[in-house]
Amino acid sequence: MNFRQFAINNVVRNKRIYLAHFLSSTFSVMIFFTYALLLFHPDLKDGLKGSSGTVTMLANQGFLIAEIIIFIFSFLFLLYSVGSFLKTRKKEFGIFQIIGMTRKQMNRLLFMENLCIGLAAIVAGVGLGMIFAKLILLICGSMLAVEESLRFYFPLNAIALTVGAFLLLFVVIALSSSLLMRKGSLIDLVKSEEKPKPEPKASRLLALLSVILIGGGYAGVFAFVWITYSFPLLLGSVVLVIAGTYLLFTQLSVYAIRALKGNKRLFFRKTNLLFLSELTYRMKDNAIMFFMVSVISASAFTGIGTMLAIADPGLSSMTNPYAFTYQNSWDTPNAERHVRKIEETLIDHEVPYQKGSYIPLYDNEGNYIIKLSEYNHLAKALGYKERTLENDNDSFMTPGNLTSRKTLRALVGQGSTQGNIDMRVGETNKKIRLTTPETEIVIPVEFTREVYVVSNELYDKMNKEFKNEIQADENFYFDKKTQFVVTDWMGTRKFSPDLIESIQNDSDGQGYFEISALVLDWLNSKQTNGIILILSGLIGIVFFTFAASFTYFRLYADLERDEEQYRMIGKMGLSRPELRNIVTRQLVLMFFLPIALAIFHSSVAFVALQQLVDFSVMGYTLRIFLVFASMQILFFLLVRWRYLRHMYAKLI
Repeated sequence: MNFRQFAINNVVRNKRIYLAHFLSSTFSVMIFFTYALLLFHPDLKDGLKGSSGTVTMLANQGFLIAEIIIFIFSFLFLLYSVGSFLKTRKKEFGIFQIIGMTRKQMNRLLFMENLCIGLAAIVAGVGLGMIFAKLILLICGSMLAVEESLRFYFPLNAIALTVGAFLLLFVVIALSSSLLMRKGSLIDLVKSEEKPKPEPKASRLLALLSVILIGGGYAGVFAFVWITYSFPLLLGSVVLVIAGTYLLFTQLSVYAIRALKGNKRLFFRKTNLLFLSELTYRMKDNAIMFFMVSVISASAFTGIGTMLAIADPGLSSMTNPYAFTYQNSWDTPNAERHVRKIEETLIDHEVPYQKGSYIPLYDNEGNYIIKLSEYNHLAKALGYKERTLENDNDSFMTPGNLTSRKTLRALVGQGSTQGNIDMRVGETNKKIRLTTPETEIVIPVEFTREVYVVSNELYDKMNKEFKNEIQADENFYFDKKTQFVVTDWMGTRKFSPDLIESIQNDSDGQGYFEISALVLDWLNSKQTNGIILILSGLIGIVFFTFAASFTYFRLYADLERDEEQYRMIGKMGLSRPELRNIVTRQLVLMFFLPIALAIFHSSVAFVALQQLVDFSVMGYTLRIFLVFASMQILFFLLVRWRYLRHMYAKLI
């Protein structure tokens, strides 16, 4: 047996410990390859049909940044893993030194072992990526709303980038492995497994502080929502929750377990003595890992759930119910031809539509004033009820966006008519009585503006006085909006890009006009959020895999000690059901406590977010919760089965 075979045999003999390391490395390579597959994809590189240049730039830069993030975190994770594995092999290294292995030979051995695992992970990762490439492209194509999905291509550049990057990474890790193995006396190396661990300690004040910090962070988030939109307050609240989460795992968890151990009746009941005693060490050893899993999972849950909700077509139609919107100024000579072209295109494609228009008058605060007849025409086209005003000086408010709609719905629920206001347009001032507001978006507006609907007589009077004041032509207006109502607005996707482009190119430089299509606005939003979802989702899965690997390693690194412990306790009469009960309770806390806390943090964030928006994000988030929880449950069942199988073999 030569030295290379000796290194390979070492890896094979330690396969139980190195398995999580290998699988996580393979998964990292596979995700990196997936991003490279998308980064070099011709359709994404050249730009998706109907998408904006911003989407294309976001895709190219986003996937490149994701590659860098995966590479950096993979390096840190693998470096930590290798360092941890070396600690568990101290006794083995001591034996190697006893039989005459030099330091140089040991460094060479570690280099070859790590390079062996790395090469295997690269081959397996790229191979799995190629196997699932078509499926990945189909899923990503659906998330990016690509009509015919992303076509398959042979990703030669992606393979070269992945192999080159991870080959460099594993070489650096292999070279660093000798530095991670601290020097120690021979006796310390051989007896490293026999040293007892000190009993974990926790501070009562720090344990209490963890609760105060998390509570204060939650209070700050709701203060941001209900009192003041101060982003420094929001950032500070998030920092408090993160700090509180860290203290919760490092201090409060240990303190709570020690408090339970202080209850003699509980502590000495059945197998609680073994369960609580062992749990104290496991919680302390894994506190940092639990903290990272909780924070990263909470961020992923909140971000992914929100992005899924924003990308829903229903949200786009709630914000703007019109399939096409054409806006022009008074001195735009081509306006009528543009509007006629939209109508002709809809007729040619046999798309039923209704058209309406309005000319907003602006008060001195920039709010919209709309004529009642123009409002009623659009409201009827959208299927809403028409309104009447009893007096010329009556008016009602109508929402221009989702936030305004939520506010007005609350006023209607309270039975409020809002009283009287002074409406100023230039030097003209009118006393207006506000009646019951409307709660559906008929006049969509950008930014924070109020929309008032007044009688035709009052509108004409105010408009005439304002034109006389600024000495404008009687036909003058700042801008006019023409809206097209199409029931199946998603069906306009096939011809909308060409229609928009042809109108934008039909300009002689005079006046001002702007045209937008709801389906294209939704498509850009869908693709932008789809890219963010792909980026955050895959990175979140990588982090989840890393965390699962840490948990697996922590269990199996102590497996020999646990086997010896339970073997000795088995001599005293520990049965299989009792062992199963102890192990299951320990593993449940280790696997699900961080995820449960992450779900709780996310739930608070969603409750606060729900106060700001008028659409539900909880339904999408529940799907995310279920996906990650299902993955965690499957992993828990697998690890529990393997772990108990090892323990049962040691019971007498």
